[in-house]
Parts: sequence; structure tokens; C-alpha cells
Amino acid sequence: MNLHTLWKFSRPHTIIGSVVSIVVLFLLQGGYLSDDFYMLAITLISALGCNMCITGLNQVVDVELDKINKPELPIASGKLDIATAKKIVIVSGIIAIVAAAVLHWFLLLLIAVILILGIAYSVPPIQLKQHHLPAALAITIVRGVLVNIGMAMHFAGMLQGNFEIQPVIYPLTIFISAFSLAIAWYKDLPDRAGDAHFGYKTFPLLYSPKTALYTGASFVMAAYAWCIYWSYEKMEGLLMYSLIILSSLFLLHLRTVRLEEHKSIRRFYKLFWVFFFATYLSFLWVLY
Repeated sequence: MNLHTLWKFSRPHTIIGSVVSIVVLFLLQGGYLSDDFYMLAITLISALGCNMCITGLNQVVDVELDKINKPELPIASGKLDIATAKKIVIVSGIIAIVAAAVLHWFLLLLIAVILILGIAYSVPPIQLKQHHLPAALAITIVRGVLVNIGMAMHFAGMLQGNFEIQPVIYPLTIFISAFSLAIAWYKDLPDRAGDAHFGYKTFPLLYSPKTALYTGASFVMAAYAWCIYWSYEKMEGLLMYSLIILSSLFLLHLRTVRLEEHKSIRRFYKLFWVFFFATYLSFLWVLY
């Protein structure tokens, strides 16, 4: 196994998303890279270990499904054997728990809850991902609520000695929760063949790809509108203009997708994560 295989196994877009979200939350809560780097580094190690454990476990469970939906993934393509993948998952989980325990009890609790939800999402008999509503709720609770509110409280506890989070965290949480809901539906758009074969009740299969696409877009645009209104009320001009630009670009991006073309759907989903990263980073304008 080489580093490129390990990188693909980690699902890079989720790794980048975790790094961006945690660094932004750290800065919004008043952290300084020069003074508090150790805290940020250990938090990132714990969070990335948790991320690797959950995404890796999903691939270990989904080998046959991935051979249809994502044959390029390391296990499905034969570049990574199951035994090695299981070891990576176990070691990653241990690293996540140990790093969190070293730093703060609240982070340990947060990581433990996220790991439990991640296991319930992928592993039978619960396997939340088989049904679109429990799957969407699990992803939204983790990416939207636990990461934003939970990590902000963790940093507040470490930096200020209390759990009072900054007001800007709330509109950010609302937006990322809506975005996470859309991710839960959009990730299933290019995977309809395998999901249908294995009887998964995903949103695009139960209703239609078009319904999933535009329902997700409605939530995202509503969240953009709310955050734009919040930034206007708080006189955060730079944030407001950034969100207006991003929401306009998202609508343009939405018009490019062709639901009858698999490559178009995959491209749409990959670029959708860019809006996730960019929106997180745009909230840093409140610091200026």
C-alpha cells in the first residue's frame, strides 16, 4: 500500500472538509495559531482519526456495493486488501480516542458520540444509510450540529474556560446543517445503480433524481438567504457579499448538471464540496 492509496481510502473531500471546518471554528472562537497550535494540532489529529475510521469502515462494509458505484476506490479496485483496511480503521479509531482523551474530556465525549453515529450509519443491523431519512439525519447531526456546536464548545472550554460559543457559530451551523442535508441526498445521485441492486431506499430512488436535486438546492439556498440576512443585520458586509457571490455561483452550478449523464452528476457532487469549503472560509470575514 502506498500513500496515494491511503489518501484515496481516506476520502479526501471529507478530510479537507474536516480540516477547514475545525480550523475555521478554532479561529472564530478566538484561537491563535502562534499561541494555541498544540491544542489545534491534537484536535485535528483526533478529528482526522475519527474521519478516517468512519469513512474507512464504510468502505469495508460496502465492498460489493462499491464495485458497482465506486469501482475506483482502493478496496473495490483491489489496491487495498480488506485485512489492511480493517487495521487502518481500528488504528484510526484508537488514535481519535487517545488524542481526544489527552486533550480534554469534552472532546473525548464529542469524538465518542461521532464514532458511535458513524458505526450506526454503516454497520448492520442498524445501518442507517439504507434509509434516506435516518441517513440524512445522521449526516446532518454530525457535520452540521456536532462538528460546529460541539467543536466550538470544545475550543471555548479550552480557550476561555467556559462553553460559551461566539454568536457567528449559530448561522454557520444553520448553513452547514442545510448543506449536510443536501450532501446526504446528492451523494446518492451517482450511486443509483448499486443502491437499487442492494435495495437501499435512498432519496433519488424513492422519489426521483430531479426531486433530490432541487429539494437539496432549496435547503441550500434558504440557508444562504438566512445567513445573508444575518450578516446584513449584524453589518458584516464582507461576509454578506461573499455569501451573495457564493449563492449566485451555486445557482449557476446547479444549471450545469445533467441528471441523465453520470459524469455530469459526479462533477456536480465534487464541485458541491467546493461550496462547502468556500462558505466555511467566508465566515472568517467576521474577524476583520
